[in-house]
Amino acid sequence: MTQLVYLIPLFPLIGFLLNGLFYKSMPRTLAGIIGSGTILASFAVALGIFFEVKNGTVPDGGIVQVFNFISVGEFNIPFAFLVDELSAMFLLIITGIGFLIHVYSTSYMHDDAGYTKYFAYLNLFVFSMLLLVLGANYVIMFIGWEGVGLASYLLIGFWFKNRDYTNASKKAFIMNRIGDLGFLIGMMLVAVNFGTLSYAQFFPQLSGGIGSLSASGHTINEGLTCAIALCFFIGATGKSAQIPLYTWLPDAMAGPTPVSALIHAATMVTAGIYMIARSSALFDLAPAVQQLIAIIGLATLLISASIALKQNDIKKVLAYSTVSQLGYMFLALGVGAYVGSLFHVMTHAFFKALLFLGSGSVIHAMSGEQDMRKMGGLGKSMPITKITFLIGCLAIAGFPGFSGFFSKDEILATVFAKSPVMYAFALLGAMMTAFYMFRAFFMTFSGNFRGTEEQKHHVHESPMAMTLPLIILAILSVVGGLIGLPHVMSHHHLLGEYLAPVVKNFEPAHLEASMEWILMGVASALAIIMIFVAKSATRKEVYPEATGFAKVLENKWYIDELYNAIIVKPLYKLSAFLINIMETKVIDGAVNGVGQFVNWSAGRLRTLQSGQVGVYLFAMVIGIVVLFAVGIALITL
Repeated sequence: MTQLVYLIPLFPLIGFLLNGLFYKSMPRTLAGIIGSGTILASFAVALGIFFEVKNGTVPDGGIVQVFNFISVGEFNIPFAFLVDELSAMFLLIITGIGFLIHVYSTSYMHDDAGYTKYFAYLNLFVFSMLLLVLGANYVIMFIGWEGVGLASYLLIGFWFKNRDYTNASKKAFIMNRIGDLGFLIGMMLVAVNFGTLSYAQFFPQLSGGIGSLSASGHTINEGLTCAIALCFFIGATGKSAQIPLYTWLPDAMAGPTPVSALIHAATMVTAGIYMIARSSALFDLAPAVQQLIAIIGLATLLISASIALKQNDIKKVLAYSTVSQLGYMFLALGVGAYVGSLFHVMTHAFFKALLFLGSGSVIHAMSGEQDMRKMGGLGKSMPITKITFLIGCLAIAGFPGFSGFFSKDEILATVFAKSPVMYAFALLGAMMTAFYMFRAFFMTFSGNFRGTEEQKHHVHESPMAMTLPLIILAILSVVGGLIGLPHVMSHHHLLGEYLAPVVKNFEPAHLEASMEWILMGVASALAIIMIFVAKSATRKEVYPEATGFAKVLENKWYIDELYNAIIVKPLYKLSAFLINIMETKVIDGAVNGVGQFVNWSAGRLRTLQSGQVGVYLFAMVIGIVVLFAVGIALITL
């Protein structure tokens, strides 16, 4: 099966080409079948490869050469795929969750005029993400990295007739390019100092540690490893929405809701986590950058969680929730808990995809309404959506027994072992998570309906194509945490044992069992308390406009306005100066001035052409005399 790994990205690529080239003539039903079927085929191959990897029967170190891509002297970059424990795990997440989202989309987007084109873009997105995680070197990863950036631009701005939506897509594209520049510089530093961009040749050079020599003869020092790691982290902040490059993610809600699930749950936003986990050998030699990652992750999770407390758009709550959960993943990466971070990537893919698709079911029933203040009491008409959404809320809040409980507990325990202060702030973020998610749940499904009579008449449960993915994701959100049980419950951390050949993980060995139980108990108790607080806070029939500090949170700490004031407006003024002064007056003025001078001088010179032969003869005589004079002077000297 490993030799068939090229089929995994090939199937979505074929789906993209078929739906993309024939989108005007392709029947809708066939477009949905092609779009969803290609992802299902990729999932089937990925499943076979996963079992091969799990059984340890992957040949040639898991590297599958497709063709020779770039060859310059001794520097070679093959187009090759790497099949190992980490890539196999992500393949299952991307294709599995991606297939459910495609199936959901067949119903959600059924009446959209761009139905076929939409599936073409979805397939392009999945193809790019698969290329990103399968690449055996940074160049192939970067191709997929840029591909998901392009596909996300197309999907976020899918309804391009709305100017706000196109602005959101451009914002996502530009902010990702800022991060991508950092990633590209990091790749250049690796190529120059290590003579390769292939994982199989780069990571072994780091095994000698600080002070050893690279294959290119360069000394590996902490300055070099920190510089490369910092550049890679900058790339990750863009793709995985960390401070300061996180503001594009909430605006990405402009795209169709299944797109939000695809981008925010299992795929694009986890690319940065995948890249850092894949490069763990490098980051282990850059402790200063690891500390920075932990601080940025902690700050991101707190700021975004606080913003989510006062958002009234159901998708905006989930968007800031995603940024916050990504902050937890980066916090884990920063303290060396790579397995814990990847564990949370997997559980987050389950419950966040569930929550986004659940919100899409609500929006579908509410005829496009996203303001939770105009909802309420929907659980009576939408029991499946209500129950599955509740399961997603319990999972993300870390309620005992659900998948998010185990993955978040592992992160919190590791952070506590590293820094009790960071743990306290991370616990505060977990409390806010429980509050804002259940605030959203109670505002949407409990109490009395607050919308219009027309909306009330239209409210109904979504069709099977939408509810079946919700049910499957709800089941995964319940049982998904069993592959990472804490040490006090099981001596076998299945995910940790599975990833051990690829990822070297920090484990808080000195954390006693009693302390683990205390940490779990404290986190669980606080989550439950915040659920009741959220229930109490949503017993309203009317939600007035926010004031004071609540207004600050509702306006997202005015960070977008700050960026607009210190970055966007100065750039606009600079561009206006360059256009109106430099372009118009200096450059155009210089060009026009040359033309005007030639025109003026030609007008003066033409007066010498009088047409009188006598004048010409006189000029010739004068010229000859001058030449003779100059010649005699030169001879004399």
